[in-house]
Amino acid sequence: MLKKSLELLRQEAAETGANTLKRSLNGFNLITIGIGVIIGAGLFSLTGIAAANNAGPAVTLSFIVAAVGCAFSALCYAEFASMVPVSGSAYTYAYATMGELFAWIIGWDLVLEYSVGAATVAISWSQYLLKFLSNYGIHVPPQLVMSPFETAKLADGSIVHGFVNVPAMLIVLAITMIIIRGTQGSAWFNALVVTLKVAVVLVFIGLGWQYIDPANYQPYIPQNTGVFGEFGWSGILRGAGVVFFVFIGFDIVATMAQETKNPQRNMPIGIIGSLVVCTILFVLFGHVMTGLANYTEFKDSAAPVAIAIEKTPYAWLSSAVILAIIIGYTSVILVDLLGQSRVFFSMAKDGLLPPVFARIHERFRTPLQSNLLLGLFIALFAGFVPISVVGEMTSIGTLLAFVMVCVGILIMRKKEPDAPRGFRTPFVPLVPILGILTCVLMMVSLPWETWLRLAVWLAIGLGIYFGYGRKHSKLGNELKIKN
Repeated sequence: MLKKSLELLRQEAAETGANTLKRSLNGFNLITIGIGVIIGAGLFSLTGIAAANNAGPAVTLSFIVAAVGCAFSALCYAEFASMVPVSGSAYTYAYATMGELFAWIIGWDLVLEYSVGAATVAISWSQYLLKFLSNYGIHVPPQLVMSPFETAKLADGSIVHGFVNVPAMLIVLAITMIIIRGTQGSAWFNALVVTLKVAVVLVFIGLGWQYIDPANYQPYIPQNTGVFGEFGWSGILRGAGVVFFVFIGFDIVATMAQETKNPQRNMPIGIIGSLVVCTILFVLFGHVMTGLANYTEFKDSAAPVAIAIEKTPYAWLSSAVILAIIIGYTSVILVDLLGQSRVFFSMAKDGLLPPVFARIHERFRTPLQSNLLLGLFIALFAGFVPISVVGEMTSIGTLLAFVMVCVGILIMRKKEPDAPRGFRTPFVPLVPILGILTCVLMMVSLPWETWLRLAVWLAIGLGIYFGYGRKHSKLGNELKIKN
């Protein structure tokens, strides 16, 4: 099986020149990038869903379980990032440990998470923007905020068909222009966005805390209904699988390795730091929300935070939360586009995708053509495809990547025990094994439809690999020449 050696990866990391990415990110930039994608609109919706359907007030424990599972994987990511500071994240790590085929599977998995996720978030972003604007009497023609396959009922009862979702397309294209200019500018923009939405989360926690009704915490762990995942301890576990969606993002930090100054030091700081900050905020957020309103009130609600805010005298918080969701989605789109283009960049450099995705702009030192092509494709997808078709992003692909990274650490400790490591995962093999078990447990708790979608996507990817990637693999062709 074709594998990349650590020596080859380090040579790639040490490359300089016109066709290499510019190193401009520090530890703080990486932490804000991680927070930028982790704290999204999911926090404001999935917390209520998990509380109402699975865990009750113990959704805070679900956050902790999910965070612990992420922490095991984060420690493994940090070691890999300090060993091989090359863009590509789990794709690159799998290439070095399990071979090209597994690397392709993981890379294709990440492409699904980042690119389709960006389109989905852009569509939702446009819906929240319209809701925000309507609060101030600004109305946009419905034909310009829907795909051609969607209809809307107007106040007079008439039905109109959509033409194109203009706001969704514009936000994708605008953010594409930002990331083309360079990761330093993207990091500055992301830091501003992160500051604003974290401020809203902190205001909600601070103002809501004084109106908590302790009676809403009784019982803290509702009795199981007899169905796995509906309250009780199994509900906490299922809730962890649900809120795990909110944590997806710290792994994107690992895709920035080749654009980071002193990656051996800063990559672990970015990966672990963003996870720690977000976990603390999430637990406090869930505690306040379920304390303000009884968890049963969140049933079938698309805006559970609005229900919680009604229990306080701060009506203005509702508009602030909508603004936070809009801001949150913006940074999620930005980091998704960044991560997706960097995975494509790594796969194209290895010959598994067409070379256009590996070209670097001389001035900006970013994959300009790749960003433009992907940004345009995702913008068209967001503008002309309904959100029901795009589908909800699921965590199963990311969990699979986490499992592979944990397995990779076990392999590397056995095969390359003396290789230089800027950071070492503690308590090996315990931590990687716990990471594998925790992630697999959360994968098993997810619905079967999620597994089916993953299988279909992987089947498409394998067709592309055996039809193009395997034939054009640089590593494979080099070995053929040598032999």
